[in-house]
This record gives sequence, C-alpha cells and structure tokens, in this order.
Amino acid sequence: MSEDFYDVLGVGRDASEDEIKQAYRKKAAEYHPDVSDAEDAEEKFKQVKKAKEVLTDDQKRQAYDRLGHERFEQAEKRGGFDQGAGGGAGGFGGGRGGDPFGGQGGMGGINDIFEQFFGGGQGGQRGQSRGPQPGRDLRTQISLDLEEVYEGVEKQVTISRPAHCDTCEGEGHPPDADVETCPECNGQGRVTRVQQTPLGRVQQTQTCRRCEGEGELYDEQCADCGGDGVVAEEASLSVEIPPGVQHGQTIRMGGEGAVGEPGGPRGDLIIEVSVADHDDFEREGDDLYYRLPVSFPQAVFGDTVEIETLGGRVELEIPEGTQSGETFRLRGKGMPHLRRRGEGDMFVQVHVVTPSDLNEEQREALEAFAEAGGEDIEVKKGFFEKIESFF
Repeated sequence: MSEDFYDVLGVGRDASEDEIKQAYRKKAAEYHPDVSDAEDAEEKFKQVKKAKEVLTDDQKRQAYDRLGHERFEQAEKRGGFDQGAGGGAGGFGGGRGGDPFGGQGGMGGINDIFEQFFGGGQGGQRGQSRGPQPGRDLRTQISLDLEEVYEGVEKQVTISRPAHCDTCEGEGHPPDADVETCPECNGQGRVTRVQQTPLGRVQQTQTCRRCEGEGELYDEQCADCGGDGVVAEEASLSVEIPPGVQHGQTIRMGGEGAVGEPGGPRGDLIIEVSVADHDDFEREGDDLYYRLPVSFPQAVFGDTVEIETLGGRVELEIPEGTQSGETFRLRGKGMPHLRRRGEGDMFVQVHVVTPSDLNEEQREALEAFAEAGGEDIEVKKGFFEKIESFF
C-alpha cells in the first residue's frame, strides 16, 4: 500500500476513535468485494482494514503519526511494532505497552491542546460517542417504458447491501468466544487521560481504542464476517412506481439501505428512474407530442381520423385545407400529473405525405389540378417535388 491511512478512511489526522471506526465501517461496506463492482474493490477493502488496524491501536497510531507512512511500513516489515511487550494475556490481542514516542508534554499532546482551543471547537469532548449511527444510503436504477409510467406499476428490484452477520448477530465474534475485561479501560469502554501542557493540565475522555468502546476483548473473530459484524446480502424489494414519474427522478425507500451501527437504523434505498424513449411519442414534462401523417386529399378536403393515445384511441377532426406542420391540441390526453389530479395535453402535428407511386388515373388528375391552377409544370421532371413544396 502506498496511500496515507487517514486518506484511505477519509478522516483528519485528529480524528477520534469513533470517527475512525465509523469511517471504516462505511468504507468497508462500500468496497466489500461482495457488494462493489469496482475492479480495485478487493485492494481498497484490504487498505481500509489495514488503515483501521493501525489507527485504532494507540502504539501503532502514535508511531505512524511520527514516522510517516513509508517509514512506518518499513519499520513494521522489520517487526518493529509487535505488541507482545506489555500486551494482554493469551490470544486476546496486544496491549498498549510503553509509548516510546509519548510522554507528557510531547509534541502530540501540544498539537492536541492547540486543536482543542483553536480547532474544531469540540475540545475534550471530541472523542465521545455520538450514539448509534444510521447506515448509509444505497442507490440503484430501475428502467421503465412510457406505458408503465402512464399507468403506474409495481416493480421488483434486487440489490446487494450490507447486513448484520447472522452467524454472530452483528457482534463480530462467535457466541462461545472467550472474553476478558479490557485492561486498557477496565471494562468502561472509555479512557481518561491527563496531560501537562504549556497551557496547563488538560483532561480528555475518549472511547477506548483497544476494545472499541465495548469494554471487552474476545479471543477470536467471527469466521463469516471477519470480525466486522457485517456481511453482504441479496435483497429483492417491491417498488411502487406512481403514475407520471419523470425520467431522472428518484424514489426513496426508507430503511432499505445499509445496516447501521449497532442500535442504529438502516439507511435508505434511493431508486433512480430511467424512462426509455418511445417509438411514437415524445414527452416534455407531462405533455406528449405526436406526428400524424395524412394524405394530400385528407389535408385538402378535411377528414376525421383515429389516433392512438396512451389512454386509448380517440378521434381528431382534420379541417379542410390543413397545412403540413399544423398542430392540434388534445386536452387531457398527455401524461398524468405526479401525485396530483389531472393530465397533461397531447399535441398532434400534421405532416402531409406526398405520393411517390401514382397510377395513370391519379397522375392525370394531378396534371389537371396543376393546369387548372395555372401552374406551368414539367410533369415528368420534378412535378412531385414542386407539389410537395407547394403544400
């Protein structure tokens, strides 16, 4: 890995344990290979797990902050950050041990104090838990045709989303795992530190990084979720599409997104609607536009024609002498208004079709028409093009 661990998780260098943990859960859910379609999802997933491992361990984080990313990884490869010294008993994970870079009044402490007084404004409370956090929102897309949008329809969507692991019930460890009280916080889930700084003694209470605020340590992780408490699940959901929905609009399904922090609600599922182009109609808002081909005699003498609308067939009166390109409005024959009464209109644009294959009788009749109108037309050379231009 070559990317800074804070950048991997998207947190600041002064992020608290809770902020790092929440950022990790979001990133892990985003890049989980069973959920993400990205080509580098597996590598990203490994990166966020490594970043969380380092930044939630006091000794490693302090060393990381002082050495920088490259020197830290070099030292770690040489085995310079094993936590055996001063660690907990057996297989429960290492303890903090001595802090070779710490000490009261060190630069890390001074930076913390300056951040408290001149930084984010949260002071000594920045490490405190903000309570159960809701899961992140998920997005998907659904494709519809214009007829489905006109009527409204119920559709099924299948999504892959993070869910609590059933094996460990979201705890991250087997139910029969051996447990001990966290020696770092004595089971309180929080630690209080007092630092002597140039500005005086400052006391800070933070979530315990070793046990992540649980107050307990377990000797093994859940084999199915790797200790995260979260796995990917396939969910098939029924979605009600209201009549009149527009292309690009979204439908929100509350509580159908990613699982939240323990005790927190699920996020939402946001469904973006994609409406396919129609062969006959063009849509603008709730209005529809339709091109109606009519013959030359229909345009000249007028006619009553049947038109197919999305709500069924209707009759349209073509007045005598209708010109090509003239538009007629059919009120209330467009798309239904979304979540309110009424419909848009349908606009019918007439296009006079010029005949291209005439029999002898039709040809003679048109020649007589041209002569009666005083037109000096070479019938065999461009006659029909002139007729089309005229009408």
